[in-house]
Amino acid sequence: MFNELLGLGFVVANFAMLLIMYKFFGKTGLFAWVAISTILANIQVTKTIEIIGLTATLGNSLYASTFLATDILNEKYGKKEAKKAVWLGFSALLIMVIAMQFGLQFIPGESDFAHGSLETIFGLVPQIAIASMIAYLASQHLDVLIFSALRKLFPKDSQFWIRNNGSTLLSQLLDTLIFTSIAFYGVFPFDVWVQIFISTYVLKFIVSLLDTPFGYIAKIITPNDEKQV
Repeated sequence: MFNELLGLGFVVANFAMLLIMYKFFGKTGLFAWVAISTILANIQVTKTIEIIGLTATLGNSLYASTFLATDILNEKYGKKEAKKAVWLGFSALLIMVIAMQFGLQFIPGESDFAHGSLETIFGLVPQIAIASMIAYLASQHLDVLIFSALRKLFPKDSQFWIRNNGSTLLSQLLDTLIFTSIAFYGVFPFDVWVQIFISTYVLKFIVSLLDTPFGYIAKIITPNDEKQV
């Protein structure tokens, strides 16, 4: 039960920190959040945990928060700004992968104690790194497109939950399908792959539903940099 309670607290903390970034730094804070959480989610994914009876990787709540950030950008600043955030997150992830692969090639000194740990975390199989970047780029762009389409069908402020959940749940499904297919192709038998796919999406589904209240809070927030002097 500990992991479940801690996981719920971590989800709330992630979305709360996102709103704080938005309050103090406006859309720049959301851009920064997308970059930061994309990097951290891909570090956390190296750790597996047991939660709600499933074996899962960390990083799901952080990763889900990037979809909330782009939805807020889309809602308040338009599709162009949301797409800009998507490319910013992808660029941050790509830079991290390249920079850390270079870093791992350096021969550690005799007194070094960090190389082994860094190699464990950042010595990702290329298959997984590629899967992560392709899944991120495809699903985030789909999220932006679906959100914009739903806004035309459901334009009222009270219907934000439809735009938010509809776009996020569908794009997360694509993300999970792409990532698990590329990262684990040929690694696990098909029945095991199905279990990984389902458990991963279930967790993302739950986290995505939990972000809706925070989206409504973001709609009424006036960032400090947008207040009239």
